[in-house]
Amino acid sequence: MIQGSFVFLFSFLVAVNVSIYTFLLSLPIMLLITFGMVSIGLTLASLMESLESFGVIQTFVNLPLFFLSGALFPLSSFPRWLGWVSVIDPLTYGVDALRITILKGAWTPFLPLYYDLLVLVAFDAAMILVGTVIFGRTR
Repeated sequence: MIQGSFVFLFSFLVAVNVSIYTFLLSLPIMLLITFGMVSIGLTLASLMESLESFGVIQTFVNLPLFFLSGALFPLSSFPRWLGWVSVIDPLTYGVDALRITILKGAWTPFLPLYYDLLVLVAFDAAMILVGTVIFGRTR
């Protein structure tokens, strides 16, 4: 979330005018994304026996989530089968929500903002529950 906030400082370099209002609207969305990703990390860490294996597994999970979210490439350019995979990626909805908030009319949304937020909240709740249960069972 801190890294995302720093990106706003340099948004002028890519000709995106970000007002303080837009920044404040984006913070809750970034927080929802953060909760989900941290919960995935907590769940994986609870299952690992060594710190070294956690880093490898966490990277193995986070990078595909990031690449399939549409953050780097538009979802419309994905092959059909890969598009279906991106639909189950929760980060897809976070990226879409941030783009709707920041780019406003310059972005054609994947889904309406309320749907993106609903998916993020549901994913966060599920992952927090799973992470808590699994973490509670570790020795």
